[in-house]
Amino acid sequence: MIKIRRKIPAEKIKLLIFDLDGTLVDSKLDLAHAVNAMLRHYSRPELPVDVIGTYIGDGAPMLIRRALGDPRDGHHLQEALNYFMLYYREHKLDNTYAYRGVAEMLRAVRDSRDLKMAVLTNKPVRPSRDIVAGLGLGEFFAQNYGGNSFETKKPDPLGAQKLLEEFGAQPDEAVMIGDSSNDVLTATNSGMWSLGVTYGFAPQTLEQVPPDVLVDRPEEIAEALGARVHAAAEVPAREGFTG
Repeated sequence: MIKIRRKIPAEKIKLLIFDLDGTLVDSKLDLAHAVNAMLRHYSRPELPVDVIGTYIGDGAPMLIRRALGDPRDGHHLQEALNYFMLYYREHKLDNTYAYRGVAEMLRAVRDSRDLKMAVLTNKPVRPSRDIVAGLGLGEFFAQNYGGNSFETKKPDPLGAQKLLEEFGAQPDEAVMIGDSSNDVLTATNSGMWSLGVTYGFAPQTLEQVPPDVLVDRPEEIAEALGARVHAAAEVPAREGFTG
C-alpha cells in the first residue's frame, strides 16, 4: 500500500538515491554472523540476530560500538571493528539477497524514463559495491558511495549533495529512498524528496520521521515514481529472492 504525505512530481525527477541495507538487500543475517564472530573472538556472549538488526544503519563503527555495549577503550573498539570488517568481507554474500521485486523495480524505473540512480549507504563503500555487483544490481547504478566515502554519514547531507552535484540535479529533482529515519532526514537536510519502505530494518523510525511517500513493497517504489512493474513481481518483499 502506498501512503502519500506529499506527492512526488515523478515527471520532474532526474536522480534516485537508494539506501542499501533494508532497502535493496536483506543483509541482516550476514552482518549478525560477523558481529557474533567478533564477540566470540573476544570471549563475549553472542547476541540475537534481531537485536543486532536494531543496531544496523549508522555505519560499521557504530554497529560494533553498540554490540560491545559502548566501550570506553578506543583501542579495543578499533581492534574489534577491524576483526569484524575482515570477517564480514569474506562472508558478506553468504546469506545476503536482494528483496524480491527489487531488480524488477529498478528495471521498470530505468526503462520508464531517462534518470540516474545511485546508492548512498552508511555501510563501508567496499563491501557495499561488492554486494551490489555480486547480486547483479550493478547495471542499474551510476554511482555507489559508502559510509567512509565522506567525512560524515547520513543523515548529514554531504553525500547526497555530492551526488546532486555529480549528476547535475537540483534537490527538488531528486528522491532519497530508504528504510529508516536516517534516509528521510538526509532528504530533508538536502532539500530532496523522501520515499520510505516499511519492509526494511527500521520501519518504526519512519513513524517518528515520516517520509513524503511510504510504501510496503519494492514494486510500489516504481509505481510512486510513475513506472509499472510486471504483475509477476508483485509479491511481498520478504517472501524470497530476486531472480
